[in-house]
Amino acid sequence: MSTRNGETAAPDEATTDVAYEPVDFWSAFKRAHEVVRARVIADTAEAAGLSEPDLTILANLNKAGGSLRQSELAASLGWDRTRISHQLTRMGKRGLVTRERAGGVTVTLTDTGRAAITAVQPGLDTAVRRHLTDKLSAQEIETLSSLFRRL
Repeated sequence: MSTRNGETAAPDEATTDVAYEPVDFWSAFKRAHEVVRARVIADTAEAAGLSEPDLTILANLNKAGGSLRQSELAASLGWDRTRISHQLTRMGKRGLVTRERAGGVTVTLTDTGRAAITAVQPGLDTAVRRHLTDKLSAQEIETLSSLFRRL
């Protein structure tokens, strides 16, 4: 990254004089997302025989203690009802999750689903570090986390 005077800025220095066009900024965000996503998934989910959506759902359910209402799970992922329903049907057929109706639908990890996320978690942590967080300063991580929560 270069500053106005041609010097190279340190990775954790803020450069406020760079103005991005909205579409350029969006394109850079999309590219970073796709590159990191593809690398993390290649390192973890594919090796474990899981799809990216499988991994995403299993990780969210595990973080929530093993079960969530389907509507809460969909909202936490930013997915619509149809997408989450179809994905959960596929995962249910493979024995990764169950769904129970009782004043709404509750999605629960099965023993197979819990074993799958437990087995993949160390590799997932390593891949996220390697392809994302190790490339950022602590301040950049905090800033991005704050911004992502706002979006």
